[in-house]
Amino acid sequence: MSDFTIVGCGDIGFRVARELIKQDHQVQATIHFEEGAKVPQSAGIETIIANFDFQDDIPDISMQGQQLFYFMPPQGGGSSDYRMLNFCRKLSDKNCPSKIVYISTSGVYGDCGDDLVTEETPINPQTSRAKRRVSAENQLQEQAERLGFDLVILRVTGIYGPGRLPISQLTKGHEVLRAEDAPNTNRIHSLDLVQICLAAMEKGEDGDIFNVCDGQESSMSEYFIAVADMYDLPQPKQLSWVEAEKVMNPLTFSFLKESRRMSNQKILEKLGVELQYPTLEKGLFACRTIS
Repeated sequence: MSDFTIVGCGDIGFRVARELIKQDHQVQATIHFEEGAKVPQSAGIETIIANFDFQDDIPDISMQGQQLFYFMPPQGGGSSDYRMLNFCRKLSDKNCPSKIVYISTSGVYGDCGDDLVTEETPINPQTSRAKRRVSAENQLQEQAERLGFDLVILRVTGIYGPGRLPISQLTKGHEVLRAEDAPNTNRIHSLDLVQICLAAMEKGEDGDIFNVCDGQESSMSEYFIAVADMYDLPQPKQLSWVEAEKVMNPLTFSFLKESRRMSNQKILEKLGVELQYPTLEKGLFACRTIS
């Protein structure tokens, strides 16, 4: 029987699973499509094909007493997370994890201007994708109260790392806001996120919420420019707000309307995490050699 369950075995889920297996744990993980199961299986992960878009496509998943990581993003569209609803339908007093660590997003705070965002900052979701995350958080909190499992929520900023850099966008001529117009944002290296997930499972207490970022403030424009510099790619064209609204797709443009300066003090102090990549420069340099 598995010790851990991972719902949504993408990049982060796969990396977390590999670390757990190195520690001699047994891990089962859900995969959306059967063709994605080969690599996890080769790493020793027990795979479960489960399409959470449809209630009837989810097999029975044994979760009783397990420690569970929920990494699956919501479906596209709407203001409620229906995948989370279908997951919660599988929970009962006879099939209940002992603890869930859920990856949410810093987007639940909305536009915070120049204010420093801590875990005490009230949430104010302003986009549909952020509202779906709030929906997921609320659903899990209701289930945790009903069934008595521990719940830890990680509100994660932009993830970058090996295989997660905007190389193709830059190659295709992706445009950015002028540096002086670009709002504040934060990031976290994928390998640091993995260790934070594991620390949250080990040390996080029921009801804990953690903001997850590297603590370095910059902008999306600075990020794209730094990646272009690091990989000798063409510098992205910089646009004014008026120009960007005309040419950028609405989803991309919506990301640029919100500004957040995130504090990571709680993950450093309570979880005792020492970040491997506290700056974008260190994180990008490491991406050249890490697979």
